Amino acid sequence: MRENAFKGKTVLLTAGPTYEAIDPVRFIGNHSTGKMGYALAACFASQGAHVELIAGPTNLQVQDANIHVTPVTTAEEMYQAVLRYADQAQVWVFAAAVADYRPKVVAEQKIKKSGQELTIELIKNVDIAAELGKRKKEGQFSVGFALETHNENQHAQDKLRRKNLDMIVLNSLNDPGAGFKHDTNKITVIEAQGTTAFPLKAKTAVAQDIVDLIQDRLP
Repeated sequence: MRENAFKGKTVLLTAGPTYEAIDPVRFIGNHSTGKMGYALAACFASQGAHVELIAGPTNLQVQDANIHVTPVTTAEEMYQAVLRYADQAQVWVFAAAVADYRPKVVAEQKIKKSGQELTIELIKNVDIAAELGKRKKEGQFSVGFALETHNENQHAQDKLRRKNLDMIVLNSLNDPGAGFKHDTNKITVIEAQGTTAFPLKAKTAVAQDIVDLIQDRLP
């Protein structure tokens, strides 16, 4: 780690979940706390970066003036916020757990209980990392995250190619202490030229490992 290694650079970073409304009361979401993304934001900022943090619903707070938070709720809101800052950032890190689907129709009133079944038609959300991969310019470095439950490496390798990523951070729900709702994580970083595996660590230490690797890859 070099002190102020990212001084003069802007990092665009997404964190937390997205919530997709079903009605005014209910939503589709996931168990992401945003801890990994916020740890990354703090680590980048401590090394001199200006961080544009696009954050889904979370109770976490930032302490560094170098981090500017744009709060969002839905995948579409996150996508639009990312587009606002993408061109000015040299590093993109997509750490958010974005909902893949959203309800096709959002009820204006609370859906009342009736019958034994309720069917909700879902439509696909924008794949933010993939769409940004189409816009990536020379000199921009893009990092994605993959949380998998099976065929982990195969799925991560596919995302690396399909989304035009330079690096993907893989963690598995099969690893104790990794994934959502933990203060620890166990990752494997996959790049075109190979993989780097790390043991279980606190998410703050994991963030430092990721930032150090990105620093090594930048010109």
